[in-house]
Amino acid sequence: MPGRCSMARRFWLGDTMVAYYFLLPAVIGFAIFTAIPLIASLCISFYDWNTLSDPKYIGLGNYLKIFTNDPIFMTALKNTFWYAVGVVPFSIALGLGAALLLNQQIIGIAFWRTIYFMPVMTSTVAISLVWKWLYNPEVGLINVLLREIGVQEPPTWLTSVTWALPSIIIVTIWKTIGYNMVIFLAGLQNIAKDLYEAAEIDGSGKWNGFWYITLPLLRPTTFFITVISVIHSFQVFGYALVMTEGGPGVATNTLVLYIYQQGFKFFNMGYASAIAWVLFIILLVFTLIQTYVNHRREAANA
Repeated sequence: MPGRCSMARRFWLGDTMVAYYFLLPAVIGFAIFTAIPLIASLCISFYDWNTLSDPKYIGLGNYLKIFTNDPIFMTALKNTFWYAVGVVPFSIALGLGAALLLNQQIIGIAFWRTIYFMPVMTSTVAISLVWKWLYNPEVGLINVLLREIGVQEPPTWLTSVTWALPSIIIVTIWKTIGYNMVIFLAGLQNIAKDLYEAAEIDGSGKWNGFWYITLPLLRPTTFFITVISVIHSFQVFGYALVMTEGGPGVATNTLVLYIYQQGFKFFNMGYASAIAWVLFIILLVFTLIQTYVNHRREAANA
């Protein structure tokens, strides 16, 4: 018996070491490209450093400047917030609507699912360039069609302080519908059809089935999509950079774009790192609030 236990232990240790060997590349990659840069950015945020001279320790100076002496940061934060408010609810609602439509037994269902998902697979830069042409006030397809239906002075879109941010919001919603649709489809296909059949036998219509069966059972899926959508919305960068470069003025300047500008345009690496950590704290607070609200709701419905 002691010999068998010793042999089993050796086999177990051998299997464990093999598992660690397989995990080692991922751990090394995480350490090099995520953990070490994360710690380094936190340290740099306490320094005044332009990458050309030696870092100068200033303590919380960068963080104090963010909230007391930087109106552009507050504008970028406001723009990012309104961008998230515009993108998250509409992308979720339209993604759910598309999932409900494409969860039916219709001809060519695979084709339509592919069409809806194609924007997700397309490069952000490519999408931004195409939509930048569509938004062109003179020769863009959108304004051409608006003039055809009688709109004499269509918006100038990306060069308008009023329309620039909504223009980027529209593009983002169009791109993210497919991703949300796929996640919702997975959730819908996990709902047992027997529940709908029982509801129909009881005389419940489709609306009641959607309201009392579909939505409650999709709550975990909706929570996941909401959290991911909020995080992605606060990290918007490519659209603002390619389509407007933060303009006109600072009308579309977002937090991540402002971090890029401070770090790689003005070479204020310490200040850019501090803004990045403020963004991290904002996202952490939002995620914790969403998690808390979801847990309370689940407990109330238990």
